[in-house]
Amino acid sequence: MKVSGNGQGKILTQDELRRLFTEGFLSHRDRALFGICLFTGCRVSEALALQTTDIKSGAITFRKSTTKGKHKTRIVDIPPGLAAMLGEYQPHPGAMFPGMRGVTERLTRFMADKILRDACKRIGVEGVSTHSFRRTALTQMSSAGIPLRTIQEISGHSDLGTLQRYLEVTPEQKRKAVSVIGF
Repeated sequence: MKVSGNGQGKILTQDELRRLFTEGFLSHRDRALFGICLFTGCRVSEALALQTTDIKSGAITFRKSTTKGKHKTRIVDIPPGLAAMLGEYQPHPGAMFPGMRGVTERLTRFMADKILRDACKRIGVEGVSTHSFRRTALTQMSSAGIPLRTIQEISGHSDLGTLQRYLEVTPEQKRKAVSVIGF
């Protein structure tokens, strides 16, 4: 868990996610931004770099030029929960998350972090960072038995070792793992 800017962002529970998206975030824009981070496992900077034209035909395209390593373009399907959030948020053509007129072209990472911290304060959750949505998404996929190679394609990690550091292993998963051993 993240404390005073140190450590990894908290993996969010189902209840914390529900409360964040129903009580914590106050606008359709904020729900859409962090919904994209959650449902696609992307970094907040990748979501903030999206143009409205990057979302079409039921998929989101994260352009190579806006990804962390700039290695390859990723295309991620839009699941129904995210489609509903995006349907409620109707930005003007251009930047998906525009910044303040005349000041910034798009919402900044600093502002996204402030929005998240305010939302977490409203619902009483600590240790959350903008990266929590990425860690939560990747951990949920892993817990559901999705192969690591598939998760890697969605997350854009260049190697499996880096991806594995994101994933949290619960005590229940460890108990289940050792319970299958025997003859």
